[in-house]
Amino acid sequence: MKNFALIGAAGYIAPRHMRAIKDTENNLIAALDKCDSVGIIDSFFPKADFFTEYERFDRHIDKLRRGGKKIDYVSICTPNYLHDSHIRFALKQNADAICEKPIVLNPWNVDALSEIERETGRKINTILQLRLHPSIIALKKKVDANKDKIYDVDLTYITSRGNWYYISWKGDHSKSGGIATNIGVHFFDMLAWIFGAVKSNVVHVTENNKAAGFLQLKKANVRWFLSLDDTDLPKVAIEKNQTTYRSITVEGEELEFSGGFTDLHTESYKQILNGNGFSLLDAKQSIETVYTIRNSKPLGLKGDYHPFLKK
Repeated sequence: MKNFALIGAAGYIAPRHMRAIKDTENNLIAALDKCDSVGIIDSFFPKADFFTEYERFDRHIDKLRRGGKKIDYVSICTPNYLHDSHIRFALKQNADAICEKPIVLNPWNVDALSEIERETGRKINTILQLRLHPSIIALKKKVDANKDKIYDVDLTYITSRGNWYYISWKGDHSKSGGIATNIGVHFFDMLAWIFGAVKSNVVHVTENNKAAGFLQLKKANVRWFLSLDDTDLPKVAIEKNQTTYRSITVEGEELEFSGGFTDLHTESYKQILNGNGFSLLDAKQSIETVYTIRNSKPLGLKGDYHPFLKK
């Protein structure tokens, strides 16, 4: 049984990490969050120590280590801009890190963390759960088998958010990286994993609540559209009273992957515990992609554009 600490216990994604720790028959020793609305911990690890102050949490973890109760992994579910710091904390405590995506905001942060990995001999793992989805694995196998084909791909992800989103850290681009980073990075990782390296990255629209562009990958041309605006929802979603719409088409054929997400964090943890977690190097290309999107001047609706984006 491995000992875990968790940083960022009150967020949306933290319960998936708690469940993954429990489902893999390991133990959560301590958790940290500046927000104390963390009663969900009782469903998984009611005996875990909890802290709202980083300094006390740091002291506690160090005291445990010196007393012979080592933390093996630190799971990190904090705001994006804090990932780099919290990964460093984990490695300095002689623990491996398991960090939610995006692992960092800038490509050079990946390089700096790689150096700390080498210095400490510890491992940094990231969660790229879409790579473990059966439908996506099947598509990759199909693409790999058809070596010369260039695919036409459309990505649409509309996930409505209220006014709170723009007040929170997620609405601050310096902290979240903006919409392409915060809600799109795992899709960009998945697409490059399937279709190969990015050859061209063109941005048509970047607004506070939506973004659109065109990616030329080694084996695909991808039009993409991301939005937090409920007015962008298509009729089919509105009729079903859905606030989220997700669609990926390959050669006009819908990729069905709406199900099968429930256990992907647990599967990610199983792979990590077996030494097969996704690394900094695995994550780097998607970090480069969203960094380029974030820092590109949008071209407007010239050339390729996504069909869901209004002219």
